[in-house]
Amino acid sequence: MELLERAGPLDALDELLTASAAGGRIALVGGEAGAGKSALVSAFTAAVGARARVLQGGCDPLLTPRALGPLHDIGRQVGGALAERLAESRAGDGRAGERRGALFDTLLDELAGPRQRRRPVLVIEDAHWADEATLDLTAFLGRRLAGCRALLVLTYRDDEVGPEHPLHAVLAGLPRALVRRLPLPPLSTAAVEELARRAGRSPAGLYQATGGNPLLVTEVLAAGGPGVPPTVRDLVAARLAALSPVAREAARLVSVVPSRTESHLLGGESPAAVEECLAGGLLVPAADGVRFRHELLRRAVRDGLSPVRRAALHAAVLARLAGRSDVDAARLVHHAHHADDAAAVLRWAPLAARRAAAVGAHRQAVAHYAVALARAAGLPPTRRAELLEAYSSAAYLAGLGTEALAARREALALREADGDTVPIGENLRWLSRLCWWNGDSAAARAAATRAVQVLESAPPGRELAMAYSGMAQLLMLANRDDEAIEWGGRALALAARIGDRDTEAHALVNIGSARLQRGDPDGVELLEQAHVRATLDGLDDHAARALVNLATMSIERYDLDAAGARLDRALQFTTGRDLDGYARHLLGHRAGLRLLQGDWTGALTDAETALAGSGQPGGSLVPALLVRGLLRSRYGDPTAADELATVAGWAYGTGELQFVGPAAAALAEHHWLDGEPERAAAEARRGYELAVAAGQPWSAGELAYWRWRAGELTSAPAVAASPYRRLLAGDWAGAADEWRRLGCPYRRAEALACGDAEAAGEALRILDALGAVRTARRLRAELRGRGLARVPRGPRPATTANPPGLTARQLEVLALLADGLSDAEIAGRLSLSARTVGHHVSAVLGKLAVPNRGQAAAVARRQGLVPPT
Repeated sequence: MELLERAGPLDALDELLTASAAGGRIALVGGEAGAGKSALVSAFTAAVGARARVLQGGCDPLLTPRALGPLHDIGRQVGGALAERLAESRAGDGRAGERRGALFDTLLDELAGPRQRRRPVLVIEDAHWADEATLDLTAFLGRRLAGCRALLVLTYRDDEVGPEHPLHAVLAGLPRALVRRLPLPPLSTAAVEELARRAGRSPAGLYQATGGNPLLVTEVLAAGGPGVPPTVRDLVAARLAALSPVAREAARLVSVVPSRTESHLLGGESPAAVEECLAGGLLVPAADGVRFRHELLRRAVRDGLSPVRRAALHAAVLARLAGRSDVDAARLVHHAHHADDAAAVLRWAPLAARRAAAVGAHRQAVAHYAVALARAAGLPPTRRAELLEAYSSAAYLAGLGTEALAARREALALREADGDTVPIGENLRWLSRLCWWNGDSAAARAAATRAVQVLESAPPGRELAMAYSGMAQLLMLANRDDEAIEWGGRALALAARIGDRDTEAHALVNIGSARLQRGDPDGVELLEQAHVRATLDGLDDHAARALVNLATMSIERYDLDAAGARLDRALQFTTGRDLDGYARHLLGHRAGLRLLQGDWTGALTDAETALAGSGQPGGSLVPALLVRGLLRSRYGDPTAADELATVAGWAYGTGELQFVGPAAAALAEHHWLDGEPERAAAEARRGYELAVAAGQPWSAGELAYWRWRAGELTSAPAVAASPYRRLLAGDWAGAADEWRRLGCPYRRAEALACGDAEAAGEALRILDALGAVRTARRLRAELRGRGLARVPRGPRPATTANPPGLTARQLEVLALLADGLSDAEIAGRLSLSARTVGHHVSAVLGKLAVPNRGQAAAVARRQGLVPPT
């Protein structure tokens, strides 16, 4: 069947398939429900069947989506190694990360293997319903597709993928050079009239009623009869009314089964009734079964059922599915829940959760456990505690820190009532970890102390070894390094005695970190050793933590040359193993390094990339938030104050220098730039004593500097780093020279600003070059206050009226870009060539330090550069 007004997207898909010969390509097919996304993909795959090998899977609107649902569909198509890996992934043997990695690699082998006479086309439909593991798979493929001669096609409802939708972050992170977006707009009035003409119907009122939505247009024309039904439900009611009673019953059964109803589920229905539904166009064939022609039609039939009838149909489907070994447990949970079958929910939901967790779909695991817990009131306390513990672990891995903590506390209460020592101690250890992730370090240490006390009353085992190591980690994070090394030694000794390689690696990372933090050079060697041992044992989390600590502590110690190489190495390791939590944390620290080194565009890009995904528990995103807040403050963005205050509020609650120190310094700088020295001093004091007590020279020096700037400190503490001690002693030139050798231009400008007129002029030139509009404005005011008659002017007002320094023409381009106009449309509006507009757009993206037009529009609205929507 001809697709009206879809020739452009079809040609684009064909072009992308051809281009994939030089490296993979990605097509993003977006549109509202009923826009014809599936019809477009079907037409494309049918047209290229002779030269393409199509692998196709879809995401389902289940109560909780199937983990890796599209990949299971594809596995059934290709069989072989992929099907074997999928079967292995269901095993709950604690090797989830290893198995998921092997599974993703096997799919990549299918796309990049030697037998590719026909180009692979991988289609994932309805990605707006994707589970967490499928989103991870999409990101995984995006990072590696350039090495494959394959085309990835994603379809999704773009009106459902807002900034907070998890798919949004995945799409934003795909490599821009490989991606082409293919939006499917509604049909035009002319197309709707043409369809009506072909159907022998009057077009009067048809476009107004349907808005040009292809599905609605088709349904209205197929319904027959006078007038235009006002809703999809009315359309479907008309379709059902034309069927026999037995056919209507078959359609109703199919309506409670999302996606596809297999032939074995239709065993109780009359074959003639199913054929009648197919002939009437309500159902269409789908692999080994049938489905509604569109999800909107299925939901309209389902929603027309009474609650009692709907539950009975779900129960019938559940009974037919439950005896089969090839059914995804998520489907059983869906039907058990809607059938209100508590026993079936409690049987299948934990299994579905474990299988979801085994492939990294932790949010789906949380949802399954939540469904089970809602029906667990009558279970024995031990069984309920086990469910709560499993839910808590899944929530922790999913980044749901508050939910994980609440569930762990409830589980602990049940275990304490039961009096079983080891589970009590293990819950206390987990409680300690979760309290820390939620920013309560004091509660974390209290729970860790109790965990050790409880577990020491039982025979020594893995739980006690890990409790010792957990205590060592908390003490290291609190800069109590000698105590951390002592507790780490206890953990290491017990773990070695019982053969616990997991805890050995964990403890070795803690000991190495504590040694490096207190200035021992052998800390580097210990962390390298921990990384190697953990990697060989397949303990990716510990191996990553060793590299992360080595890299981030290098920045804290201003070992900046080594820090860059160590950050790159750690990022390569974590992204290669899809450890996105660590990778985003590292990006925040790399943003901090680039901020120090004067690469503010790169710093903001790293910070925005780190913050683009879903929220994470704990302080992992604090470095990125602080860099973005500081840049906004220095640029003069009015949103800076709220952002810095929010992140500082969390940081201060931890009581840990790694969070308190940077947050206090950032807020102190912000208030000083506002001309509020008292507030600046108050913020600096929050971290000063911590930094001095911990013997951390750079943090102590920076906070001393802000107290000195605010007029309440006359000299630096002995522990402060040399540039700060020299500056506070009056040697601004020596301090500036040290900052120059370290490669820190903003810090150098701060020192020069304290010098004579010539030095202050040099400071202004540095600040203007960096774009530090607000800092430069503060310094100019200060110089005038000193009585200097000739203070150097800054950049032209045309480029300082906005923090990124956009020209008037670039602001015009940005405003039109934010309205969604293409380069060609902008060119028409401004009487420029499309090439010139392209150059302006590239310059705008660079100055705003964002990777794409969508983020440019968001930043522009946030900074007030264009009117809000």
